[in-house]
Amino acid sequence: MLQPLSRVSRRRALQTSATALAVVGLLLWWLMPFAGASPAGSVTFSTGSQSGVYQRYGVLLKDALAKDLPDVDIDLRLSEGSQENLARVASGEADFTIATADAVAKYKRESKAGAERLRGCARLYDDYVQLVVPRSSPVLKIEDLRGRKVGVGQVGSGVRLVAERLLTAAGIDPKRDITAVPAGIDTMPSQLERGKLDAFFWSGGLPTSTVQKLSERYQIRLVPLESELVEKLHVTSDAANYYRSAVMPPDAYLQAQSGATVPTMAVANLLVTTDRIDPAMVEGFTRTVIRSRDRIGNTVHPAQLVDLRTAVYTDPLPLHEGARRYYSSSKP
Repeated sequence: MLQPLSRVSRRRALQTSATALAVVGLLLWWLMPFAGASPAGSVTFSTGSQSGVYQRYGVLLKDALAKDLPDVDIDLRLSEGSQENLARVASGEADFTIATADAVAKYKRESKAGAERLRGCARLYDDYVQLVVPRSSPVLKIEDLRGRKVGVGQVGSGVRLVAERLLTAAGIDPKRDITAVPAGIDTMPSQLERGKLDAFFWSGGLPTSTVQKLSERYQIRLVPLESELVEKLHVTSDAANYYRSAVMPPDAYLQAQSGATVPTMAVANLLVTTDRIDPAMVEGFTRTVIRSRDRIGNTVHPAQLVDLRTAVYTDPLPLHEGARRYYSSSKP
């Protein structure tokens, strides 16, 4: 009686092992295209203005991608900023870009072309809103901008979006109560020096090299944007909920801050693509973004804040499948 039972047990064990091997084989076959094959082809990365953080980040990221994805050709394209970047990616004119979360939310809320195809790859670093004036300026708060010449960013930029929202929250009509100058970070500092501007808005990582260089050659001051203003901003639209009260540390711009912190607001930057892009490409792209943090951060300091533990939170965009694969296989 014992012999037949032993044979049955062995037969069942062999059948179980065969089934397990088949399952493992199917799983490996399914994963192979993403885990083994290196992506190839060409992609376009829409960055920002010539002197902005997006462009400097893009140049260094391109170098890192050349090492990690040798069969991928990266084409960088300058842009006016977040709003133009999103339009390019949504239309297929670009494959990857960086944009602020508030600009993404606005793009989706207005159901602009291709909005439903946008996907997130990573939450990067935060932009801090900076209102810059000459140190001798009588402007002490945002309401004092009334009647003055103010740089508000280019038409397609995230700066323009946040500047107009802040001015409106402060009771200032951007079209009537100020002379709004549509300039970017590449020209606003020099215009301030020459008296062509009384103030300018900028939204970027800390420190932004162009503002830092300006502070080293010309006496400037950062106007505080108090938390009460941010609270007023929150009631204007759902997209404004992506702004939060923040503080610029005293060493962000040593010459401009005189050792004092400056209250302001911040908004997250997202690495954005679309559902058109191959998961293997997105996985490789996302991996390089995370792994190159320290290398890029040595030059573009905001990049030091890219963190694997928070990169996965790309609200208001769903994660691209390729990015999801990377995060699922990685540990903080």
